[in-house]
Amino acid sequence: MPITLPETLPAFDVLKQEGVMVMSPDRAAHQDIRPIRIGLLNLMPKKIQTENQFARLIGATPLQIDLQLIRMTGHETRNTAAEHMEAFYRPFQEVKAEKFDGLIITGAPIEHLPFEAVTYWDELREVMEWTQTNVQSTFGVCWGGMAMIHHFHGVGKHMLAEKAFGCFRHQNRAPASPYLRGFSDDCVIPVSRWTEMRQDEIDAAPGLRTLLGSPEVGPCLVEDAAHRALYIFNHFEYDSDTLKQEYDRDVAAGAAINVPANYYPDDDPTRAPLNRWRSHAHLLYGNWINEIYQSTPFDISRIGTAD
Repeated sequence: MPITLPETLPAFDVLKQEGVMVMSPDRAAHQDIRPIRIGLLNLMPKKIQTENQFARLIGATPLQIDLQLIRMTGHETRNTAAEHMEAFYRPFQEVKAEKFDGLIITGAPIEHLPFEAVTYWDELREVMEWTQTNVQSTFGVCWGGMAMIHHFHGVGKHMLAEKAFGCFRHQNRAPASPYLRGFSDDCVIPVSRWTEMRQDEIDAAPGLRTLLGSPEVGPCLVEDAAHRALYIFNHFEYDSDTLKQEYDRDVAAGAAINVPANYYPDDDPTRAPLNRWRSHAHLLYGNWINEIYQSTPFDISRIGTAD
């Protein structure tokens, strides 16, 4: 089944060219199907790139997906055209009366700031509380996951001496988890962050279970069943060249940056990187959507109230 996107959204053509089934809202309205409604709260500066990355993953399942793009109400982006934001995004305050089967809260390049110093922190706290009554399952990604685990459990983030940057092997710590159905015993995941969450602090918070972790870069995927949430601190959604783009940007700016570890063949940045995480990325997001489908009420208005 397809993912429903506006025909004028850049991701529509990108995914169609890749063979992903996409459908316009007008065509979807003529099908007698209850689509899975997923919101993408996009906090990344490169909005279009992030839209493409997540739409590619959630659009690859057998279910019809209705993707809704959401932004913080009072925050103005400087990296994406105002026309794009006006055409495709709705502010949170406009959608908060609605119900969603799933919500993805992306990362944001503001790791150096304390959570409370982020200009939209108060509204994001409102979003996170809203998920408990209006969203069946929430997926917090990178800084978005750190914000959620901090808000609900008080787990802090810690600055690293140098950036965790590259592709790192992660161990499957919960093979029986439905979210890891089909996963190998370990897998490679792109990492790009200046902060970390610590396993002992996660272990000390009641109700949290670490599903994926690395001895080199720490916990990665954490389940929070009581809040119907997953938190992932790394980047399964990245394209093959996303780390390369970040590395080239920093080199051009004269910033101190290491070559991303285990990314280029022989760690040679003149060679094309290989994508070694795509299959597990599709597995994870497909499993998440399947769990939503199995648990969400057919009457979407009952989300937050149904047993």
